[in-house]
Amino acid sequence: MPRMPQFRKLLLLTSLLAVFTSLLSSSGSALERQPSATYHGRRVALGNALHGGVAILFAAEEPLLDFMPYRQDADFYYLTGWNEPGAALLVAGPDVDARPARPYREILFLPTRNLRMEKYTGVKMDAATPNAAALAGVDEVMPMTALPSALNGMIAADRQVGANLWTHPDSEQATALLSWTSATLGNSAPLKARDLTQLTTPLRQIKDAGEIILLTKAAEASMDAQRLMFRSVKAGVTERAVAGEMIARMMENGCERPSYAPIVGSGINSTTLHYSENSATMRDGDLVVVDAACEYSMYASDITRTIPVSGHFTARQSEVYDVVLGAQRAAAAAFVAGKSTINDPFHKDPNSLDTVAWQYIHDHGKGPHGEPLSDYWIHGLGHMVGIDVHDPANYPAVLKPGMVFTIEPGVYIPEEKLGVRIEDTFVVGQDGKLIDLIAKLPHTTEHVEAAMRTGK
Repeated sequence: MPRMPQFRKLLLLTSLLAVFTSLLSSSGSALERQPSATYHGRRVALGNALHGGVAILFAAEEPLLDFMPYRQDADFYYLTGWNEPGAALLVAGPDVDARPARPYREILFLPTRNLRMEKYTGVKMDAATPNAAALAGVDEVMPMTALPSALNGMIAADRQVGANLWTHPDSEQATALLSWTSATLGNSAPLKARDLTQLTTPLRQIKDAGEIILLTKAAEASMDAQRLMFRSVKAGVTERAVAGEMIARMMENGCERPSYAPIVGSGINSTTLHYSENSATMRDGDLVVVDAACEYSMYASDITRTIPVSGHFTARQSEVYDVVLGAQRAAAAAFVAGKSTINDPFHKDPNSLDTVAWQYIHDHGKGPHGEPLSDYWIHGLGHMVGIDVHDPANYPAVLKPGMVFTIEPGVYIPEEKLGVRIEDTFVVGQDGKLIDLIAKLPHTTEHVEAAMRTGK
């Protein structure tokens, strides 16, 4: 189209984004927020882990133009359930040894409303909003401009606080705040903060009952999109068309977005682990690896299925597929809560589920030249799932009740244009038993072929 003035172009793009966002929001509901008491309990748990220190977190910024709705920083959302941009959270841990003793304190800092910007991005809340603290579900709300002086006051009252600060190590806002605070206090050396993820990671690894409900809803919506895929894959259809249909179905089911860029890789593309170009046209005789799932109210799912474009596996495809499925089942059968670990790609841990799956593939299949089929498995067995599809963990992680993780063995043989990956998301129940959130989706070659015929 002819070039237009930059401001007119901005208005046009913004209008298009507003229409797109409106279409998305009309197909689903707002985020399902857990009770305010749940988020408060998480903040208190963080405060206790600070041992008298102070944690400072910043919400994700909102870009003026984006292709998907705003997504909050994962730690920030976990601790607050707050889904507006530009905020900050300060959590001060209690210290009974201080003189005088310091109680627990939490403050949510909100940016001043920008009425002009709100014409583009929607109405926001700030510290001047009536009942702001109750609406946000926090003890105190202050304007963002008060954050530097609030932190300065805490450090001035007890210099030990300055040596026990925690924040995200890559946060530019935190770096600027600490630099300003150091200069204001006249410190000879700038304040340094510890890595807050060391404290939030163990908290986030154990999911509560409300989180499990949201993860289950994400899994249900993701399985529905995968079932649509079973009916959509055919020779002559592009990978991108299948990905697009799946994304549309996810949003019809109330999800905000895919939990990662959908992977629809057919033929040689099935052997590229994170292939996401999705530009090829599918052909009879090829396998297609479809790794696609969605987020429901900020909580992710993760699913991979491998299906034949023609609707029928060849003998070789079935052979490799059955080995991969056998490895997944062997790992699940070997699981022992509180003992088994995940994501040990070098097989150094005797309790590793990775080792169980690798050994199964090694013992049950051969590569194109007679070598063990395990030579063609080139990634770990799984990862944690939660607010992030790759939720944080210290690997190899010991799997305990409340943890949610994937089991996803795979074999990738480029010279045969043959890739197979099968991935389910599992919950460790309170009784220590595994719950497969993806159990209702076809697993065996027979059930896959039947689903392609019947759409069920």
